[in-house]
Amino acid sequence: MEKYTIPLFLALVLGYAATPVVRVIAVKIGAIDRPDPRKVHKGLMPRMGGLAVYLAFTAAVIISPARAYPGIWGLLAGATVIVALGILDDTRGLPPGVKLLGQILAALSVIPFGIEVYYITNPLTGKMLFLGVLSVPLTLFWIVAVTNAVNLIDGLDGLAGGVSSIAALTMAAVAWTQWGRSGTAAMTDMVMLSLILVAATLGFLKHNFHPAKIFLGDTGSMFLGFTLAVMSIMSLTKSATAVSVIVPMVILGIPLLDTFFAIIRRYHKHRPIFQPDREHLHHQLMAMGLSHRQTVLVIYGLSAFLGINAVLLNLISSNQALALLAVLAVVVIYSANRLGVLGSSGRAGFKVTEGLKRQGSSKM
Repeated sequence: MEKYTIPLFLALVLGYAATPVVRVIAVKIGAIDRPDPRKVHKGLMPRMGGLAVYLAFTAAVIISPARAYPGIWGLLAGATVIVALGILDDTRGLPPGVKLLGQILAALSVIPFGIEVYYITNPLTGKMLFLGVLSVPLTLFWIVAVTNAVNLIDGLDGLAGGVSSIAALTMAAVAWTQWGRSGTAAMTDMVMLSLILVAATLGFLKHNFHPAKIFLGDTGSMFLGFTLAVMSIMSLTKSATAVSVIVPMVILGIPLLDTFFAIIRRYHKHRPIFQPDREHLHHQLMAMGLSHRQTVLVIYGLSAFLGINAVLLNLISSNQALALLAVLAVVVIYSANRLGVLGSSGRAGFKVTEGLKRQGSSKM
């Protein structure tokens, strides 16, 4: 039992204890987040806090049984590249093109370790579709997309860390149900790997929940997105069940949907796709009068709701799963339109800018 509990304890304690040290380092090397018109926080704040999460996660994985999991060294290698990229961005500020190139290089670094989407399962027929030459491009697209999606939702204290923790916990639950049916030790290792990420992030969240003492920075948000994306390839996409291709998307629903709706919203309003705005989900909730903490907790609840549904999708029949997905799609689109994240005026005519002006602190 100790071989499972000690790594989790180490991840939690190191994530908590390393954060104040990283905070001091961040101040010394200039990794400081400064307020601007599109951000919620008003003062200077150290960032790069994700370095503590990365160190806690890596140390715990190395001493855990999960270190024998196929591809684990590829995950750690790619995570190291993405963290180095994040540190550069948090200290110097990198152009978007350079960041994208760095993300692609990090994603490419996992391919030699066998971390690749070789096939997907058609949810309508249950047949496996082997990707062939499309395998590497699709793998890269998935990793880069999730990395950026988690990066984009890092707009409030504790938001990206909490949502990522819920996603990782859901991955552990899905892997556990798959282990029960397959009996493979690999799924037990996957449960362990997911829980280590949860523990490392929770240790950091003690310092990051509102009012935050340090931000994740791009170092942390990109690390969490990258790690979740790679972990989903290592485990969830290996299943031959009809909904295996859908489950990771549901687990990561909040960051993926928020990013997807931002693209639709900006396209509809004839704005540049990569131009930041203040109409994300957390902006709309705060505009409705919710406090900083209330907004984060509501989004936690939405993430948990999607997580529960992801677990259900893995347990029910294919026909039932498709019906559940149809209901979820209707609920998500209706709710997004009512909240205004699709570019509409939002519920009860709330104005985003006016609502945000009533809020007093923290991050974009």
